[in-house]
Amino acid sequence: MAKYAVNPAAVEYARKLIEGRQYVLDSDWGASQPDADAQNSYLANHGWDEYGAWHLGLTEGANDETKARHAFVYGDFRRVHRTGLIACVYRASEWRHKDVELAAHDLLQLLDAKAGIK
Repeated sequence: MAKYAVNPAAVEYARKLIEGRQYVLDSDWGASQPDADAQNSYLANHGWDEYGAWHLGLTEGANDETKARHAFVYGDFRRVHRTGLIACVYRASEWRHKDVELAAHDLLQLLDAKAGIK
C-alpha cells in the first residue's frame, strides 16, 4: 500500500480558501470532484505547484510532477468542497494514513466554524 505525507502547501492553500469563504457546503462529491479531463485542463493552464495545492497528500516515492505524486483532492480547482474534505478524512482513515486524516479533519473543523455549522 502506498504511503502518503501531508502536503503543507495544500493545507495552507485550503486554509486560505476557507478564510476567504471560497467553499461549497453541500455538493455531491462524486459529481464535483475533478475527473481526468478537468485535471489535465487545470494542469495545462496552471502547472504542477498549483495542481498540487489541491491535494492534501503526497505519495511517498512517486516522482514529482506526476499525477501519481498527488492524492486526496479536496476541491474542484475553484473552491473547497465540504464533502471533499469529508471524503479525505474517510479515505485517509480507512487506509490508516493518520497525518492526512488529521489534516483533513482540522480543515473540516475550520470550514464548519467559518460557515457557522455546529
